[in-house]
Amino acid sequence: MPKVPSSPSAAVPDLPDASALPASYEAGLQELEQLVTELESGQLPLDQLLGSYQRGAALLAFCRERLQAVEDQIKVLDAGSLKAWAE
Repeated sequence: MPKVPSSPSAAVPDLPDASALPASYEAGLQELEQLVTELESGQLPLDQLLGSYQRGAALLAFCRERLQAVEDQIKVLDAGSLKAWAE
């Protein structure tokens, strides 16, 4: 009987580590956009599809956290109230 890998990362060694965070928001967003394009293409093998989806979910959470942190900093700088942009 063939041996079954004990973890998903062992099953798909060529995928990036889902727990590795990007260096910046911009890098995370760029990687997320690439993953979405690949997922929407419908050309990924099933094994890689699951890993890419998991990586995308991790990147989405990272980007949301970074945006929330920036919004919180802006609120502090604006004494707790966001101001409308003046043109």
